[in-house]
Amino acid sequence: MRFECRGLTFTYPEAENPVLENLNFSMTAPGFNAVFGPSGVGKTSFARILAGGSNGPGGRALTYDGISTILYSYNQERLPGWSSTGSHLEKVCPSKNSDLKKELIKIFKVDALLASRFSQLSMGQQNRMNLIRYLIQDFDLLILDESLANVDEALRETIVLAIKEIFPDKLFLYISHNLMEVARFCKDILVLSRPGKSKSAVVVQGQDYETGYTAAPKAIDQSMLEIMNAV
Repeated sequence: MRFECRGLTFTYPEAENPVLENLNFSMTAPGFNAVFGPSGVGKTSFARILAGGSNGPGGRALTYDGISTILYSYNQERLPGWSSTGSHLEKVCPSKNSDLKKELIKIFKVDALLASRFSQLSMGQQNRMNLIRYLIQDFDLLILDESLANVDEALRETIVLAIKEIFPDKLFLYISHNLMEVARFCKDILVLSRPGKSKSAVVVQGQDYETGYTAAPKAIDQSMLEIMNAV
């Protein structure tokens, strides 16, 4: 499994300047990877282009090898409001993944929320519930676009480490503004710079922490420094 991007340029209709310009990189799978960069560099635009696959707006610039099903989860995405969140998860969950669903509900700490409607949940609760909806489906690549925003740091760490442990054969792209987080938990970190810079995209190696890790502050600091130098 891998995907490759060669010469990707994307401009919104009627816009004067591209939001992504001559983007080149490759990533191998599986793994928990990240996309990082300051606001306005096109992280969400890039994620949506990737989600469209080779038949989307990325077209021939994108090559997918061993990746057929791509899912895209994003912050503040909504679930239908006419039934409970538990009922919705039940409807979208393949029968073979029912045990997985129960495990994720426990890890994400949403057991007490299954009888509630989506609109009754806090933003962090909504994002957790929504992410479970994607994880219980079949996929090769899952893009998480700020999908754990508004979730407290300790629980967010628990969730990220659990995802890495439960889905070792899947590819994830984690979009977050948390520099420390991507440096600690991600393997390959695609750092996007604003169009017009000579270094439009650089892949930096993160620490790729897994469950039971021992922190290495100097190594984390080095990864963070490399990320910031690439911006």
